[in-house]
Amino acid sequence: MQFAVSVHRAAEDYLEAMLMMKEQHGYVRSIDVAEHLGVTKPSVTYATKQLKQNGFITMDRDGLITLTESGMEIADRIYTRHKTLTEFFMRIGVDEKTAREDACKVEHDLSEKTFAAICDHVARQKELQ
Repeated sequence: MQFAVSVHRAAEDYLEAMLMMKEQHGYVRSIDVAEHLGVTKPSVTYATKQLKQNGFITMDRDGLITLTESGMEIADRIYTRHKTLTEFFMRIGVDEKTAREDACKVEHDLSEKTFAAICDHVARQKELQ
């Protein structure tokens, strides 16, 4: 069971990184994903093969990666969690670097109920400003 969870997390991390690359550069290349995640190019090649087989991405003949609808849905969910958790941690006094790192660690494991409560708290805090 632990292996299945780690594979799922890795897929989420790759999809999230691909969404971030798309937002930053307008395109997604394997080398950029490798640099962003701090992994080797062969690791990205293996992961993209799996993501492609599972229908989360497509690749054109130039190697550019596109998230499919299902891939985008997962990437967007994780990236939204990441941004919200980073903001929450910073609002409670955590420095930005640590907040981003910790958000990465928690974004996969946090229950929907707790995440919804954090979203509500962040929204209330924004209203008070």
